Amino acid sequence: MQHEYILYNDEFVAVDEKILTVKNRAFRYGDGLFESMRMSGGKLKFAELHAGRLQAGMNALKMDGGILFDNYFLKQKTAELCKKNKLKDNVRFRLSVYRDADGLYTPDNNKSGYVLEASAMQETGYELNKKGLIINVYDEITKPVNKLSNYKTSNSLLFVMAGLYKKQHRLDEAFILNQNGFLCESISSNVFVVYDKQIYTPALSEGCIAGVMRNVVMQTAKANGISIIEAQINPEVLKEAEEVFISNATSGIRWVMGYGKKRYFNEVTKSLSSLLNTL
Repeated sequence: MQHEYILYNDEFVAVDEKILTVKNRAFRYGDGLFESMRMSGGKLKFAELHAGRLQAGMNALKMDGGILFDNYFLKQKTAELCKKNKLKDNVRFRLSVYRDADGLYTPDNNKSGYVLEASAMQETGYELNKKGLIINVYDEITKPVNKLSNYKTSNSLLFVMAGLYKKQHRLDEAFILNQNGFLCESISSNVFVVYDKQIYTPALSEGCIAGVMRNVVMQTAKANGISIIEAQINPEVLKEAEEVFISNATSGIRWVMGYGKKRYFNEVTKSLSSLLNTL
């Protein structure tokens, strides 16, 4: 039987081996951040964008060692873990970086540690979902807008609670509002709305994650003469929109079929998904 491994601070460790102690700051305080990445055809996708966001997030959290987590590091370590686990072509990764220090709320140093996980994916490309998603807006807890809002930090209780709401109401995804009541993002993705034949997405100033795929979608659209406007979006527009889609680095673009009694088309979404796959 093939053993599975993770990479823990440059050491291969069996995936079921206990490695983190109760003093780990990511466990105690959510003192860390993470990146979800994808390898397609044996190549890590958008490594520079992932490295840039990770380094910016570490700087925002005042964690040391960010300069080491560059795109070369990401490509090298993901390749090493794939080789160890005998994974090929299509792989999903999660890189968790945490402050490796003692102390209570105030850490005694700002050193960083990391854990890299890998799992095989079946999809060979960013295939558009055949069945559209059913969504609703989760408004029990809103997301604060601050200097950490654009990064994928380990403080994820908001997304856990939204996930429980999604499960309870048998949804495919739930949309999250910011502290001012405007659209922010979904549980795992950035949000795009097609209204009056124009594509809109929440601006980073609205507190959404600075998604790697969000960046790629916007740059791809721009390169093909398609306008996407970053804006403050009232959730009421979901009742009038022509299309709604979401994006993240592992799944690419996924289209939304329904919100309450509202049903959406997916022509613009199909076009963007096709352009994405040409990359």
